[in-house]
Amino acid sequence: MWPLRLVVKQMKVKDVRDLSNDEISAKVASLKEELFNLRFQLAVNNLDNTARVKEVRRSIAQCLTVLRERQANA
Repeated sequence: MWPLRLVVKQMKVKDVRDLSNDEISAKVASLKEELFNLRFQLAVNNLDNTARVKEVRRSIAQCLTVLRERQANA
């Protein structure tokens, strides 16, 4: 039997734009925590899906971009 893997869907920018600023900030905080854990697993050679690091970094960048766009337009 294949090992079970957690499949997390990549966030879309459209979905991020539907969130409020507070929700985006909370999302960034949780993504940064996940990125820290992924980096730790990578350092210990215990990470199965190395592509997840790139996905999380991209999601953080998308969230921060939406926040900065909103600040520029306000």
